[in-house]
Amino acid sequence: MNGQKELYALLEKLDISFIYKEHPPVPTIEEAKKYWTDLEAAHCKNLFFRNHKGNKHYLVLLEHTQTLRVKDLEARLQQGKISFASGWRLEKYLGLKAGSVSLFGLINDADKHVHVFIDENLKKSEFISFHPNINTASLAIAFSDFMKFLAYTENSFDFIQLYE
Repeated sequence: MNGQKELYALLEKLDISFIYKEHPPVPTIEEAKKYWTDLEAAHCKNLFFRNHKGNKHYLVLLEHTQTLRVKDLEARLQQGKISFASGWRLEKYLGLKAGSVSLFGLINDADKHVHVFIDENLKKSEFISFHPNINTASLAIAFSDFMKFLAYTENSFDFIQLYE
């Protein structure tokens, strides 16, 4: 299976089952959609941001079909001015490469530095999907297991209304 071996070991330890879908590298949502046709889940857009000072980092999760302007996101997050984090920040804090941003990268955040903002609408999903820390596969897990994974990582998180 493609992806970080430590992630699969953790999913097994937490008794989190998943549906695995292998595909060619898909660095964008548009490319990934071609391979999700038989993967019934809310496919997440995972956006990695930093604050203006660069001392806080945020992972924002929302349904892949939604678009969100950074200015609107700033207003909703109430964290001041934010911008997309650089590739080296992504690697430093989540151990990921650009194009493979995923909630599962939290297993690499030993300091629990990254705060996660999750769109409230994702709570309506029975299954939710992410890359297994590489963009050549997708995993779908039950929403309840998503919550179990978040609890295990101990990263702070908030559910917020990102769109209506």
